Amino acid sequence: MADKIIVVREESDDIAWKAVKIGTAVLAGVALVGGLGVLLAHDQMARHQRDLFSSQPLRRLAALGFLRNHPGVDNVLLLRDYLAWEDKPLLRKRASAVLAGMEQELAAAEGA
Repeated sequence: MADKIIVVREESDDIAWKAVKIGTAVLAGVALVGGLGVLLAHDQMARHQRDLFSSQPLRRLAALGFLRNHPGVDNVLLLRDYLAWEDKPLLRKRASAVLAGMEQELAAAEGA
């Protein structure tokens, strides 16, 4: 009869292994959700920037509202281009206000 090796595992080893597996699954899930969130945010930003030059004034107004909450150098340049393009006085006034607020916020952040 051949010699058999008997491996005795303790219950604490099983619990630790299950905890590692659960932790890995949770970490992978969080990474997946975070990655999807980044992709959705990027898509939303691109859509609103594109809608800024839409033929529909309400979409342009909504895009201005979105950009107001996302100050950045790229958005300042985008708003300057938009002001040169926009012909409706109400939307031009709104864009000017958004641009002025964005420039103030960026200047304050640069000075801090």
